[in-house]
Amino acid sequence: MSEKLTAARIKANRKWDENHKERVRYLHSRSSAKSFINNRATLDDIKALRELLDKRKDKLV
Repeated sequence: MSEKLTAARIKANRKWDENHKERVRYLHSRSSAKSFINNRATLDDIKALRELLDKRKDKLV
């Protein structure tokens, strides 16, 4: 299922990325956070992150 992208699709993807920089930055950050939590975080990391998440949630509500 590893289909190669056409030159037109690559160009379109780059154009979209260029026009939506903030969204791309958000998606990269979210992906990095998920990857860290799922693959590298220790129990201490998870506890610290839980506190940060709770504070952020309170701020948003």
